[in-house]
Amino acid sequence: MSQPTLKQKLDKGFARVSTYDEKNDRYTLLYLANIQEDRLAKGELKIVGRRDDGSAILEAVGEATAIPTTVWSGAQFSAGEYGSRYIKRFLGHRSFNFPKSLYATELSIASVVADKPDALIVDFFSGSGTTAHAVMRLNHQDGGRRRSISITNNEVSEDESKKLTKRGLRQGDPEWEALGVCQYVTKPRVTAAITGKTPDGDPIKGDYKFTDEFPMADGFEENAVFFDLTYEDPDAVELGVAFEEIAPLLWLRAGSRGSIIKYEQPGFAMADAYAVLFDFASVGAFIDAVKQNASIRCAYVITDDTARYASVKAQLPGLDVVRLYENYLQSFKIAAEDAVR
Repeated sequence: MSQPTLKQKLDKGFARVSTYDEKNDRYTLLYLANIQEDRLAKGELKIVGRRDDGSAILEAVGEATAIPTTVWSGAQFSAGEYGSRYIKRFLGHRSFNFPKSLYATELSIASVVADKPDALIVDFFSGSGTTAHAVMRLNHQDGGRRRSISITNNEVSEDESKKLTKRGLRQGDPEWEALGVCQYVTKPRVTAAITGKTPDGDPIKGDYKFTDEFPMADGFEENAVFFDLTYEDPDAVELGVAFEEIAPLLWLRAGSRGSIIKYEQPGFAMADAYAVLFDFASVGAFIDAVKQNASIRCAYVITDDTARYASVKAQLPGLDVVRLYENYLQSFKIAAEDAVR
């Protein structure tokens, strides 16, 4: 921090001298970060008093909030013990470079969603699947219904790539893909955590530690579904015969609960948590069916007509009504020159 900036914070009471470190012969300087000053300006924090040195004493307004510290210490954060060794325990001879500690990930997520039992946690670089595993642990502790979406590629390691190339294999070959991180580590690890069994079918040895202690072989009362991201034939998509391929996206958008509507059907179709109106001629029966099913959270209406969509939305108050254009499948079309088959 520059001297002028520190002077400004001191003048406002947003910086102070704290404890003296005898060993290193120095004092600790404490100050409000800019983000905290912004929260103060927005009314999320308030000044409730002043110390003898003039520094402000702050308090959160409304719901109490706290920012986790940047350095955590403790045995449960060991990536070697509860990352690498856990991978071997769940997957046998399979390995993954630098997995995070399950318990460090669990506590990191809990610091944000401990009081949100229906939270959705998305991990765009899921690697070995520690995030999904940690969410299972949190649900087990409090009976939560948190969901997680784990996204990863299926790359092989550099060394493995060289070995496979020498064997005359290339990316896309079944033998190559079977050793990719998703197929070889992520999916088996998530499956093992749920079932309590290794890929070879043996019960996982050992107990979970710390906050929630129980045998790993007990598994979890969770469900998982695995999807592959693919490039579709643009002609098939344009002709509207690719609904099965994009159906999981609608399911995810609707909350990823229950069954998936996999095929386009006459009139409309309903699943556990959502419904799709394919033909507007069936709108009356569609609205009646949705109203009678309390488990439906989301309704998709396929229409180009704004007035028709607005009419359905008005008749389903409180429901998440999503408009899909009649040619909505084309929104998933990939230009032929860019398509990868």
